[in-house]
Amino acid sequence: MLRRLALTAVASLAVLSAAAPAATASTGLLPLPLPLPMPMPAPQDNGDSGTTQLKVTVSDSGDRAADGVYELQCLPARGTHPTAQQACDRLAELAVPTDGGTDPFRPVPTDAMCTQQFGGSATARVTGTWRGQPVDASFVRTNGCEIARWNALRPVLPNVR
Repeated sequence: MLRRLALTAVASLAVLSAAAPAATASTGLLPLPLPLPMPMPAPQDNGDSGTTQLKVTVSDSGDRAADGVYELQCLPARGTHPTAQQACDRLAELAVPTDGGTDPFRPVPTDAMCTQQFGGSATARVTGTWRGQPVDASFVRTNGCEIARWNALRPVLPNVR
């Protein structure tokens, strides 16, 4: 039974293969199928769907070159920030919601359990707008959570030890 089914399928395929060129020869060229519309790719979120203009104030970092007040604008990267392009790239990375979306300027929750380690006396304040949203955030390095928060914003904030 299976053998008969296979032979029938092969014979049918052979007949159809021979019939197609004959039909084309008698009627002329068959019209070509119309191309299907290709879907356009979704616009990429470059992480900056609004204006980014920040003022970064760093003090007591232990590095006189890192301390100061810096202006940062993105798209295109410009301002007095020493690593403006890298800082804008980092802010764009943080804007893409890979883990449900987190606001890098959000303070550490008051009920967070943080390691009791001291990362230095450096402080920073960031004000302005990020992706069109107002920002007014303070950063310190007084415990593990605050150190991690600071480090997540490098190179917007300087690399301090």
